[in-house]
Amino acid sequence: MGRGVFTSVAITAGSVIEVAPVVVMSQRERALLDQTLLHDYIFEWGSEGAQCAMALGWVAVYNHSYTANCDYEMDYTTDSIQIITVRDIQAGEELFINYGGSWDEQKPVWFETQ
Repeated sequence: MGRGVFTSVAITAGSVIEVAPVVVMSQRERALLDQTLLHDYIFEWGSEGAQCAMALGWVAVYNHSYTANCDYEMDYTTDSIQIITVRDIQAGEELFINYGGSWDEQKPVWFETQ
């Protein structure tokens, strides 16, 4: 899986783990990024999804799971992404998000369809 984010303490459901600022890029810049390794680390951004954003902080390092224990929320007003736990998490667990959007989305993600 590569890198990952782990907790050293127990965390209760509904806890905000991180609020990370993002760097928002245009549709033209996204086309360029899609040709690089950074493609795997950007988020679609904006109500139309034409832009993209690179999250700062640890957000880009969370691994994917269809049974994610965290969700992410995008705030287009503050240009930030918030990571929130969806269940209680034990100390030592890896924190996962679902790259498909919501924490329980079951649609295959891009790297499984290639």
